[in-house]
Amino acid sequence: MFTANNPQTIRQMYANDEAWRIRQETHERYSVPQLDFASWALDCIEWRGDEVVLDLGCGPGRWYEAVQRRIPNGLYYGLDLHAGMLEHHPAGQTLTVGNAEQLPYADDTFDVVMANHMLYHVENVYGAIEEIRRVLKPDGIMMATTNSVHNMPELQVLLHRAVTLLVPPGTAQFQAPLPPSDLFTLETGTRVLSRYFYAVARYDLPSSLIFPTAEPVLAYLESGRAVREPQLPKGVYWNDVMVIVREQINRLLEHFGELVISKLIGVLIATDRGGFIRDYVDCRSGEGENSQVEG
Repeated sequence: MFTANNPQTIRQMYANDEAWRIRQETHERYSVPQLDFASWALDCIEWRGDEVVLDLGCGPGRWYEAVQRRIPNGLYYGLDLHAGMLEHHPAGQTLTVGNAEQLPYADDTFDVVMANHMLYHVENVYGAIEEIRRVLKPDGIMMATTNSVHNMPELQVLLHRAVTLLVPPGTAQFQAPLPPSDLFTLETGTRVLSRYFYAVARYDLPSSLIFPTAEPVLAYLESGRAVREPQLPKGVYWNDVMVIVREQINRLLEHFGELVISKLIGVLIATDRGGFIRDYVDCRSGEGENSQVEG
């Protein structure tokens, strides 16, 4: 099992929201251009204002306020597998500790189900998507944000170089620890969702992280240690990898004055007959009715 969806690893990583906050604050502080990603992603949906929304893997509530502004007459529900992640969530009574593979909601309950940067942590992603379809209304919309497989390639290069220097002699094959999102990327996610929904739209947001020092980069990597460390080749140790990564970053900073990391993240919108595909489906239905009448 890949560590990113290993239940024991995920419990360790999300026992509280500390690691999540480090990653979130890194993106907020060092991203160029500065952009409210939650608002950008939510604007990929046309909102009426009265939707019933489920936020899967809601954590401490990053999306809550942005969703509330779009549904003044609607309802927000949040679900997370880890109770510690919900301690600082502002929603209160509409929060539930639960598993995305067994949603504790009735069929056809929600207008929108969000699964933002979380499906790569689900042990059975296909089961989770089936559950999402079950609780969605027939014209409901699924929204899933995630990373591209081409997200932050410079970090992978730094890790690969460090592991190459540390791997024991005679090791035939190895790879640098992969980021957790490689289990459900913009690329693979589009194909997976296409198995379950009539239409899937992908929206990409390229940007950069620009670091003036090594410390925030190392803190970012440490926040994902629970996922990456178990992937290291035998005989290679995390602390040694970080020492070499630090040395590489400092050399790059001495030469360029900053470290630029390329980002490519985005959102997938999936539906059977709602949102962006509604007019097309209605038109096709109308054509079918007309042809029956004419026949």
